[in-house]
Order: sequence, then structure tokens, then C-alpha cells
Amino acid sequence: MEKKTVVVGMSGGVDSSVAALLLKQQGYNVIGLFMRNWEETGENGACTAEEDYADVRRVASLLDIPYFTVNFAKEYMERVFSYFLAEYKAGRTPNPDVLCNREIKFAPFKAYAEKLGGDCIATGHYCGTRRTAEGICLRKAADQDKDQTYFLNQLTQKQLDGVLFPLQDLQKSEVRAIARQYSLATAKKKDSTGICFIGERNFRKFLQQYLPAMPGKIVDTNGKEVGEHIGLMYYTLGQRRGLGLGGVPGEEGRWFVLKKDLEHNILYVSHGDESPLYSAACTAEGFNWIPAMPAEKRFACNARFRHRQEEQKVFVTVKDPTHVRIEFEKRQRAVTEGQFAVLYRGDLCLGGGAVSSVEY
Repeated sequence: MEKKTVVVGMSGGVDSSVAALLLKQQGYNVIGLFMRNWEETGENGACTAEEDYADVRRVASLLDIPYFTVNFAKEYMERVFSYFLAEYKAGRTPNPDVLCNREIKFAPFKAYAEKLGGDCIATGHYCGTRRTAEGICLRKAADQDKDQTYFLNQLTQKQLDGVLFPLQDLQKSEVRAIARQYSLATAKKKDSTGICFIGERNFRKFLQQYLPAMPGKIVDTNGKEVGEHIGLMYYTLGQRRGLGLGGVPGEEGRWFVLKKDLEHNILYVSHGDESPLYSAACTAEGFNWIPAMPAEKRFACNARFRHRQEEQKVFVTVKDPTHVRIEFEKRQRAVTEGQFAVLYRGDLCLGGGAVSSVEY
């Protein structure tokens, strides 16, 4: 039987390196493909993409697999970064990693992999799939701390078809151990924590290059001016650090962001009592169902409103195929417009949509 060819998205990190290794051990013809999606250098003048590609070369050489590079910087700018800037300009808090998966990693990347002769693609994401009569389901990873289904909530059935996730049943510690065992160059490389393809850098300095900062008043719940903000785009709901406000004499607790008034360029804050941050429900739009919209118009399940959040019990009302209202069994802190509400039932991710409004 002829071997299948799999094109592995290799980022220069330990996860995708081990994914390539495991697939070769399983008998696949493995091809490594490195995506260059951002062309600017980092704050220290170094191009992180060059460093990552060097690690891809080292790993591919050790595994004796061919490797290629492809430049999707134009697609990333048009499909992901423009959305990222528009959301911040509108006062919301976007999650570009979700869009990067839908618009880049499982879109032009997959098409390019087919040109290379790939029968399927693979990534180092911590998740898995399961085929059912309804379609392809998205499963949570065995390592719950590393589970990345939240970031994959917008993937369509076409995008999930022909995708392998070799790390589905592994703990991160096992992945590191495998990398050390086979002397992979990425074995000790730390995980990236920056924004997708932009990397780890001073976020405020980075954003100032694209959106002009507009300083304005910081006002408390009594209407008293208590300070000056450096631009509403740099703050998010519930934020407690970096406000530059001192304590209130005789009162315990910290200042936190309560809301943003874009029309008047005012940042509203409160002190101590965080109960105003807790909401009862939200609506989510652009909802993507995995594998398909359920027959029930109202049902109970769990949800996450940010990555790694503990799952919360919710009650979902389907308004139309892409629009849902989500009621919370327990009031939730700082559910933020622009972030994604992602639904779960057991070990399955049911899909997600961007939070468009919040009910207090």
C-alpha cells in the first residue's frame, strides 16, 4: 500500500517538531512547511521568523524530511491584521489567533500543501477530531491545560477534513520528553506567548505604530476625574494593572476598568467592588457550528469566554444559524465584546462566535 504524504505546519517550536517526528514514525511521507506571515523585525532588530526557520531546518535535517517555506504575509495582513486593527479601533478586544487559524493555517496553507503533493496536513495543536454521521467533530486534547480547541472554534467542516493532530493524546511533558529523547533542536525552546505571528514585544509600542494614541480622562463611578489614560485601545474590561492610579485612603481593593466610552474618549473605572463587572448573559454573532447546528433551539452545555477558562454551565438559545444568546448559570466576570464565546459538551467543542453584546 502506497504511503500517504502529510504536510506538517512547522513553526520552529517543539510541538510541531514532535508532530513531524511522530508522523514519520507512523509511516507517513512527511514534508515540513514553514509559514512566514509577518515580515517586520522584533524590538531588538532581530527577525524572529529567521530564527524559527533555522530551527525548522535543524529538525527537518535530523528527521531527514524535505522542507519548504511559503510567504503568507499579504494574506495575513488582509485577512487577520486588518480585522485586528478595526476591532481595537472600535473599542473591542479581538482574538487574532482564532482568525489566523481560520484564514491562514487552515486556508491558503492547506491549499499550498496540496500543491506540494500532500494527501493531508498536520499541525502541533493540542486537540483532535472524530468522524460521525453528522460530520467531523472537534475534540479536546488529553492535556486540558494545553487544549487549543478555543482557538479552532471557527474551523469549517472543509477545513477540518484531511487534518491530523498527532498530539491529541499527549501531555505537554510527554512532548518535551520525546523531543529530548530524539535530540530535537527545539526540545528546550520555550513556548511562544505573543500575539499570533507578531511575537512577544511591548504591545503598546507595537499598536502605536498603526493606531494613533488618543489620551483622555479616567473617570470613576461618581463622575470624578481620577487620572488620564493613554488611549482606550490599550485597556480591556476588568483590567487591574497598568492604570497608573493610586489606592483610595481607607479602602481596600484595586482600581479596575469598568467600561470605555469611545464617543467621549473616557475610560470609566471603579474601586474595590467588582460586582459591576459580572454579567448574566451575552450574544455571540458569526457563530460557527462544529459539525453542524443542533436541532434544538434551546439547550444546556458548557462555555468558555477566554482561553484556559474553566468551563461554565450555560443555556443557549439559537436565534438563527449564526446568532446565539447565551445565559450564564453563574454570573461571569468581564465577558468582553470581541472575544469568542466557545461552547462545549463533554469532550467536544460545538463551535463558537464573537461576543457582540453583554447583558448585566
